[in-house]
Amino acid sequence: MGARVGVDVGGTNTDLVLESERGVFVHKVQSTPEDQSVGVLKGLVELCEMAGVTREDIDLVVHGTTVATNITIEHTGAEVGMLTTRNFRDILHIARHKRPHNFSLHFDVPWQSRPLVKRRNRIPVTERILPPDGRIGTPLDENDVLEAVRIFKKRGIRSVVIGFLFSFINDEHEQRARAIVEREMPDAYVCCSSDVANMLREYERFSTAAMNAFIGPKTSLYLTNLRDQLARQGYRANLRLIQSNGGVSTVETCSQRAVNILMSGPAGGVIGGRAEGLLAGAENVITVDIGGTSADISTVPGGRIKIMNPRDSYVSGHPILVPMIDLVTIGAGGGSIAYIDSAGGFHVGPRSAGADPGPACYGKGGDEPTVTDAQVALGRLDADKMLGGDLPIDPDLASRAVEREVGKKLGLSVKDAALGIIRVINSNMALAIRSNSVARGVDPREFSLVPFGGAGPLHGVALAEAVSARDVLVPVAPGITAAMGLLETDMQYEHVRSFITSLTNVEEAAVERLNALVEELVGLCRQDLENDGVPPERQTFQRIAECRYHGQGVELRAEIPEGRLAAGDVGRIIESFYAQHRLDYGYAFDDTEVELITVRVIGTDKIEPLRLQRLERANGASYESTLLYSRATTFDDGTTADTPRYDRGRLKAGHRVAGPAVLVQHDSTVLVPPAYAAEVSDYGSLHVRRS
Repeated sequence: MGARVGVDVGGTNTDLVLESERGVFVHKVQSTPEDQSVGVLKGLVELCEMAGVTREDIDLVVHGTTVATNITIEHTGAEVGMLTTRNFRDILHIARHKRPHNFSLHFDVPWQSRPLVKRRNRIPVTERILPPDGRIGTPLDENDVLEAVRIFKKRGIRSVVIGFLFSFINDEHEQRARAIVEREMPDAYVCCSSDVANMLREYERFSTAAMNAFIGPKTSLYLTNLRDQLARQGYRANLRLIQSNGGVSTVETCSQRAVNILMSGPAGGVIGGRAEGLLAGAENVITVDIGGTSADISTVPGGRIKIMNPRDSYVSGHPILVPMIDLVTIGAGGGSIAYIDSAGGFHVGPRSAGADPGPACYGKGGDEPTVTDAQVALGRLDADKMLGGDLPIDPDLASRAVEREVGKKLGLSVKDAALGIIRVINSNMALAIRSNSVARGVDPREFSLVPFGGAGPLHGVALAEAVSARDVLVPVAPGITAAMGLLETDMQYEHVRSFITSLTNVEEAAVERLNALVEELVGLCRQDLENDGVPPERQTFQRIAECRYHGQGVELRAEIPEGRLAAGDVGRIIESFYAQHRLDYGYAFDDTEVELITVRVIGTDKIEPLRLQRLERANGASYESTLLYSRATTFDDGTTADTPRYDRGRLKAGHRVAGPAVLVQHDSTVLVPPAYAAEVSDYGSLHVRRS
């Protein structure tokens, strides 16, 4: 068996994991925001040397990237031209006539203040498809399309999106217009709304397609450049990307549908956190991925990753109709900057020092205090142990930055100012955890909190206390957990069609139409998997009906039974919808009419999970042999104690380390406060509980 690699690019560090016949190897390098591929390739070279494998030995590279997300945050996408149905050019501006904040006089409307397509570049075209059967009401005027192309060329536009009314019923006009644009503008990036989000709701469909055209050119350039560089440097591995829904797909697919990787970065972490929980016997977990720039939080009940409700799927203020893992992202990480505003308010984040210049303690020119600087000032991070000593830090620079920017301005000592920074950031993260758990009807007392990312295990116990989580489960390699999740991820393809019909009062013709539609979508998924070399015996298909109560505005997912449906089988879809409604809202109306809105099929190739090695059992042996040294450390309650440092890599299964203690490893540091103890599981994860 050849080797496979997971590469997760974060705002501060790029994390890598390699699995080969010799075992699992992990590595971390600094990210290169100006060109993420530089850090990826550097990390691959170093990881291959560590693992003793050649470049030719690697069969697969699975990549989680923030390149698409960063384009939306920084609003540095392409200048986009749009072809749309005449008299409907302002759908992207009008949206849903909703105010983001009903009672505020000062708010931003992103789709108007930062439009994905400027109004002058939205060109109307004469055409009309009519509901409900998709018949042609007005033929496509190809001269209008040619005139729009002439305008696009004159303005130097290189990315074009085509969005016509009711194309989700009949996409003939969109596809014909696309063919004309591609013929006249062969070097342009062109996409259709029916290819990107083939479902009803014209504003959301147009917004999704416009976002695809906005981020597509740069995303495609990055992905193809990385693939080509891998090949030039002697790697024969297939490059795959993790998508927002937690599945893996090809460079070609993700280049054409760049919106599918908008949440690529956080997705691997949720999957990795779930895998760690299942390995340790915890099905209910709350994953908290705290990196250098942000914290990504997701609730995983019963070992099942939740997909976000379409009504909640927004990126940079724009609705995006693609499946995304249900998570919350906030600007809270090791690089989050602490500052006092002009009114004297104390803030931590969302602004981050990132990888360059980074926290003040890095000594790279950063002079603003960050969360990492606060941890260093409190004695929780040691100068000679950051990244195993690979990253030298200066505690004096950290203390001076905290004192200058926070302590003096608030009249606090360095210790109290640093504790304040930690408490503020923990409070921000606790609120985000509650929004993804308690606010969704989930009781955190029944869940284990899984903190990871380089900074996660420093905050784990404090966050668990704040939200009343059952316990804390620290993964075996916290700083690399998201990259490890990439190698736990299945290959997935999705196809979707809108089909509106009553399920409660279903007719035989509708059942036959549903069967035909499911067969068509299964066939498309099967073709995608076969094109990617997946043999039939490894192909599985999930059939999903997106349903709602009659009169509702949004849908929930229900399972469609396998095989050809009879009229009597429709009741099973309705029962599945009721069950999902109870799970999400705590109740269901069992006597109310249910409508089918959309049919979705997910084709999957199951990937073999990582083969982590069991640790040697302690069998009563003391863990004191793993002691490195002791240093003064300040904990969240303000007490300072001489705290031992232990080498986590030398701990054995069954060891129980009593706090106060700090467990040191290359990719992260685990803080065990007084009155807590960390017990090592069979595979190396830590259960941290009150002693």
